[in-house]
Amino acid sequence: MNKAIWAAPLLVLGALGAAACNEAMQGEFLGDGVTQAMLEGAGEDHANWITHGRTYDEQRFSPLDQVNTQNVGDLGLAWFADMDTARGQEATPLVMDGKLYLTTAWSKVKAFDAATGEPLWDYDPEVPGETGVKACCDVVNRGLAAWGESLFLGTLDGRLVSLDRNSGAVQWEAQTTDPEQAYTVTGAPRVIDGKVIIGNGGAEFGVRGYIAAYDAANGEELWRFYTVPDGNEGGESPQYLQDAAETWNTEVLRSSDAIGGGGTVWDSMAYDPELNLLYFGVGNGAPWNRAYRSPGEDGTGEGDNLYLSSIVAIRPDTGEYVWHYQTTPGETWDYTATQHIILADMEIGGEERAVLMQAPKNGFFYVLDRETGEFISAEDYIPQNWATGMDENGRPIFNPETRIDETGEPALVMPGPLGGHNWHPMAFHPGEGLVYIPAFEAAMVYEPEADWKPDTARGFNVGFNLGAGDLPADMGFRREVYGTVKGKLMAWDPVAQEARWTVEFAGPWNGGLLTTGGGLVFQGNSGSEFAAYNAADGEKLWSFAAQTGIVAPPITYTVNGEQYVAVLAGWGGAYAITADGALVDHQGPVRNVSRLLVFKLGGGEELPAERELTAIPLDPPPSRASADTIALGGTKYARYCAVCHGPGAVGSTVLPDLRRSGTLGNAGAWSAVVNDGILKDNGMVNFADSLSREEIEAVRGYVIHRANEDKAIEGGE
Repeated sequence: MNKAIWAAPLLVLGALGAAACNEAMQGEFLGDGVTQAMLEGAGEDHANWITHGRTYDEQRFSPLDQVNTQNVGDLGLAWFADMDTARGQEATPLVMDGKLYLTTAWSKVKAFDAATGEPLWDYDPEVPGETGVKACCDVVNRGLAAWGESLFLGTLDGRLVSLDRNSGAVQWEAQTTDPEQAYTVTGAPRVIDGKVIIGNGGAEFGVRGYIAAYDAANGEELWRFYTVPDGNEGGESPQYLQDAAETWNTEVLRSSDAIGGGGTVWDSMAYDPELNLLYFGVGNGAPWNRAYRSPGEDGTGEGDNLYLSSIVAIRPDTGEYVWHYQTTPGETWDYTATQHIILADMEIGGEERAVLMQAPKNGFFYVLDRETGEFISAEDYIPQNWATGMDENGRPIFNPETRIDETGEPALVMPGPLGGHNWHPMAFHPGEGLVYIPAFEAAMVYEPEADWKPDTARGFNVGFNLGAGDLPADMGFRREVYGTVKGKLMAWDPVAQEARWTVEFAGPWNGGLLTTGGGLVFQGNSGSEFAAYNAADGEKLWSFAAQTGIVAPPITYTVNGEQYVAVLAGWGGAYAITADGALVDHQGPVRNVSRLLVFKLGGGEELPAERELTAIPLDPPPSRASADTIALGGTKYARYCAVCHGPGAVGSTVLPDLRRSGTLGNAGAWSAVVNDGILKDNGMVNFADSLSREEIEAVRGYVIHRANEDKAIEGGE
């Protein structure tokens, strides 16, 4: 831990809600700590960052301007803290009373003095390592919520934990998911009037999604809102679920081998106190392929399948449904609508409108009326080919060639399942009237898997052959393909529905965003850089070599009147764990060095010297398996292994590259890992219920085959 010079404790600045109460606030929070008035007035609290998006509208804009376009070049490292996990870091820290709180991978929590970096306390929920196999996209966590003197955390294994903010002591915990199913929690909770609200993930594995509220005082569940029907809706079911059932093949939902339909609420939420509406985004279907999830009489996909890929508005006090808008009816491409939601007021067509904005995976930027859900506008912010546009009601006009659930034929679709924008938070600058989007371009070949059946024990349940897009053993071709994958920082005008300016990056999966009153946009990227841009024109004004890819969003705060900018660095997440580690940013491997980086004007700290990242040379045993065995192994690898160890057995720099595994040359050792689960505490559970010993050996034969192919081209073109 490196520390800057000690500074005085933070004085709480600005109005935090009701004026009579807040004008009296000096120093520590009064009474019971964070209140509803404070959360609703967080926009006027320039010093602290007390909720996930800084404010309930999730704009991620701070009025602080001590660091600005004129002096940002003087920004330097004030202090840093190394994390104790080498996995993806996606959290937004909270700052209160001069103390900084964050979550790390494996759902751990840490507290620091926000000015000096002095460690204050840490908490480890001791998530079992075997839970890692339930996580589609790394063992990440996106942050905390605050209420009173408590912090609230969702753990990877589905618990909601209340911690004492001053000591880190556990106050209570509640299991929010069925531990026997493949649910996970990676998103940050929100608190509204003493209710802690949290969703969950796991759609790829076949769960049924929902969002629920819990009493902040004791963890009692207060309401639960399911996002998809269970096929048994009747007069006792809420009307919104009865309506949803009309859009599904409910026979499939009721069948003996049914899986839950998906629709998990794993990330975005926003809240309008004046309308008393909570907005949340709903994820993809389970399986992705609608032909299996909700088939019509001819076996092709049928129905809109509400409320998949939708934005839903409910009453946070009761969970009562109010309205919804479906961004991708009948979704079949993993086009979630769980991406960041921003609320703002702006003039559109000569009329002041209260709007909701989102850039979900499907590539369109949406502007909706947030009181009614009325469609206002949508335009594609990246190239896409699944729709030719929107009709007047905001329903997409589908390109029939890309409806693989109807044609049954493979298709190259843009964007792919990583989307045009993923979980990485956007930001809004009210002065510029712009939304800043961490966007990227990446297509995928969707090939329907023949005779697909669900497997709720292990592996992805998507209904597509995830090995269809494997790249050949040709390094030149691989570089060419990776060269078409682009990351972008886009300044999007939501009224004109067009980009004001764009910055392109060598690699995708770039970090979340922060905008400030100093005219700046801060963002980290896959090129191991943390940078500041001019919010008006995109000019890069400052950068810092972070030694690792950054995907988390930055925050800013003040202590004793001095402004700080903080970001959690550490390469990871869905793209990072599946992409070719050597080609991910077209310049070389991106390593994970998990650290909190904190900056201020004149900061003079330095990071330790960067260690060289070198890959173990490929040295596999000879490939002696038959062509049929290798083909079988490739099929099973694509379904059960690729999501963690990379398509085509080409590993990342985050998780083990199986081509270099020490067990590859020994069938017994390989079986002890894959069949017996001797490494379950490290996240590698057994697959005995999903793969026979013959199939496990076939996977080994496939990986040996791939390792030999790649050894022949290693270092060449």
